Amino acid sequence: MDLKDKVVVITGGAGGLGLAMALDLAEAGAKLALIDVDQEKLERACADIGDRAEVQGYAFDITDEEDVVAGFGYILEDFGQVNVLINNAGILFDGMLVKAKEGKVTDRMSYEQFQAVINVNLTGSFLCGREAAVAMIESKQEGVIINISSLAKAGNMGQTNYSASKAGVAAMSVGWAKELARYNIRSAAVAPGVIETEMTAAMKPEALARMEKMVPVGRLGQPSEISSTVKFIIENDYVNGRVFEIDGGIRI
Repeated sequence: MDLKDKVVVITGGAGGLGLAMALDLAEAGAKLALIDVDQEKLERACADIGDRAEVQGYAFDITDEEDVVAGFGYILEDFGQVNVLINNAGILFDGMLVKAKEGKVTDRMSYEQFQAVINVNLTGSFLCGREAAVAMIESKQEGVIINISSLAKAGNMGQTNYSASKAGVAAMSVGWAKELARYNIRSAAVAPGVIETEMTAAMKPEALARMEKMVPVGRLGQPSEISSTVKFIIENDYVNGRVFEIDGGIRI
């Protein structure tokens, strides 16, 4: 797919990886619809992109079905089509499944802690993926849906909720590729490793140094290395149903 004048929807698009992808795709000529729950960050992101490409911000909760249905309706009204969805929005709420001392359980992951991550990372991706597919079909457009998974999809200590959600979005990507190809819609996923973002910048220096040593290439990934992978998936029409692990060779 040639990105020139194509409409790209990015969830969690007001910061971090989402904003990095938006900036790169704007340079390629895409029109951008950014979804985020933070109205102020959305306004700043749109201002940053506005001199490069056509962009609109949409502040709504991707875990709310009515909001998602209405939101994609507004995007379709504003742009007339949807060509690409990047399901990037996600949260972390880490914790051990259970903690015990001397045979006595002292703590456990709460249902709320588990479900909060599933709601945003998995349910939100499902709802946005479904409505993007509807918009692509009804606007008679070729389409691409890209889910942002994670290295943690293989399972990671202290991340029962996050790992389950990211395994889920990877599996959905493969299933959607098989279901939606008949409508000229492709689906894929990107599973980043440890990327240099605001989150990693807030880590203690010694913890960050240990993490860098775990990566065979000896450094953290850059947001541009994720956005270039996303761009490749969009532009290569024979990519479908695959999960791209962009992790510097690290395994957990």
